[in-house]
Amino acid sequence: MNSARPAILFLLVVLVSCSTVRNTSVSTSGTDAYSAYIAKYSDMAVDQMKSYGIPASITLAQGLLESDAGRSSLATKCNNHFGIKCHSDWTGRKMYHDDDARQECFRCYKDAAESYRDHSLFLVNGSRYRSLFKLASTDYKGWARGLKAAGYATSPTYADKLIELIERYGLDRYDSRSGVHLKPGQLPHQPVLVNGQRCVRLREGETLKDIAREYGMQLLMLRRFNEVDRKFAPPAGSLVYLEKKKSRADREHRTYVVKKDDSLWSVSQQFGVRMKPLAKRNGLSDENPLTVGMTLILR
Repeated sequence: MNSARPAILFLLVVLVSCSTVRNTSVSTSGTDAYSAYIAKYSDMAVDQMKSYGIPASITLAQGLLESDAGRSSLATKCNNHFGIKCHSDWTGRKMYHDDDARQECFRCYKDAAESYRDHSLFLVNGSRYRSLFKLASTDYKGWARGLKAAGYATSPTYADKLIELIERYGLDRYDSRSGVHLKPGQLPHQPVLVNGQRCVRLREGETLKDIAREYGMQLLMLRRFNEVDRKFAPPAGSLVYLEKKKSRADREHRTYVVKKDDSLWSVSQQFGVRMKPLAKRNGLSDENPLTVGMTLILR
């Protein structure tokens, strides 16, 4: 009996070990990092598509690839989900990290939402990505190949990796939830930042109703953002704000000399400043209207 005891103990150890391995395997498969990332950030990607017209599938695939499903040091330490480097115009927090070269400068964000928004702006405002916005919002293959051709990443298989992720996880299903509504043959607008606020340029023949429809916004809210009533139709070329304007201009625009055909509204739109604080700052009223040659204080 004593000689059999070691063999029995050995069998018990093997059985316990096998049971432990099986349980660990089940637990791991249920917490797939990629699936968890998609569940966490899919709504954020859809929101970005509503605002900027970039396919949600592309945004999610880039986030997965660039951040290793949120596990990279850039993502965990800097909330940088898209590997965007500092470049000359970045004034925020930075992190130095080895990439194509040693100790390259990367942008840091306060949270993932800021990273997602900056990724959209990076593509929207980058001239080399302009042709991508002529593609259909459902053409994720065209977007993936276009990003590679424009130089977003140096890997020769970058487009293939994005397409593989989209198809493996069915990310293109989120593109149909975008909420972007365009007329047949109409290209999406390319939002720009004025005084830190998103806006688009009104095209010939367009109305605020067209902009509201494209971005899935209430027309009433769009009118409020742009301080117009239902009787006023902004002329072609006007900036249309998708967010509420600020009470003062940015630091680069402290004053402005009024020109012919300027109005309080047109100056307000030009610099992204609400009319009421602009008028109050300059003592404007019915008795003291805007005049050509007047120097307005913008901040």
